[in-house]
Amino acid sequence: MSHETYELKAETRERVGKGSSRELRRNGLIPAVIYGDKQSPLAIAISTKDVTQRIHAGGFKTTVATIDVNGEKIKVLPKDFQLDPVRDFTMHVDFLRVSGNTHVVVEVPVHFINEEKSPGIKIGGVLNVVRHAVELHASAGDIPEFITADLAGLKVGDGIHISNIKLPKGTSPVITDRDFTIATIATPAGGVKEEEAEASEE
Repeated sequence: MSHETYELKAETRERVGKGSSRELRRNGLIPAVIYGDKQSPLAIAISTKDVTQRIHAGGFKTTVATIDVNGEKIKVLPKDFQLDPVRDFTMHVDFLRVSGNTHVVVEVPVHFINEEKSPGIKIGGVLNVVRHAVELHASAGDIPEFITADLAGLKVGDGIHISNIKLPKGTSPVITDRDFTIATIATPAGGVKEEEAEASEE
């Protein structure tokens, strides 16, 4: 399961549009929307500080949260957020209503382990990461915090594909028509030393 759940307080927004959004931001709030679950979208305002802290803590889009909207508690999964390109503060957030068995598509980060056990990396090969995150189908109550790619035994020219990764129970890759590459061990620009390459093959 991903990061521990958390709660955010919110209030409903009566007015929508650029003018009211600017007014909210001046008051330390940002506009947000809760949608999905066959219900009408709900326009809310939440604390800029609270949301920004959650975004910077990591795992924001893979952690189910509770939003307390005027006393009504709604379980959500953050789906998207906009940052101001210049000042790097949060402008807007979209939340998806979920229950424990809601199936969602999430981007889950890939963690690489055992670099020191890769003969290819030992002789100067470079880990070339093709995908830092993988889109998975998962139930909202069981989103993995990350998936693990094991580099042990990989030589220069070898790669890790999605089929080499043990996915958590109840999850499956969104891409199903090919065994896509997660990372490869690439030859460094200067090449690897001959004697080291031979030693790694023994």
